[in-house]
Amino acid sequence: MVMSTYVAYMDALTAATEAADITRPEDGLRAVAALRRLTDTLELAQVEAALRSGMGWSEIASCLGVSRQAVHKKYAKRVQPGLAPTRRR
Repeated sequence: MVMSTYVAYMDALTAATEAADITRPEDGLRAVAALRRLTDTLELAQVEAALRSGMGWSEIASCLGVSRQAVHKKYAKRVQPGLAPTRRR
């Protein structure tokens, strides 16, 4: 797990460097897309961790800077079965 986290971090660092380089737009756009996919994956993992720890949609939304409705719509059907709270918090 630690090694895969390190590899993901290094890949993200490389992608961020490429995304910031405006001299090669094709590579930069590919890097931005890769970072977006990584961000989506990490966000889902954190939402699931938050739900496991007992946080509700409102608390998660506050941390992400979005509305409760937005985070619920995005993740309620994507999280592992049984993680989504059944009542509002």
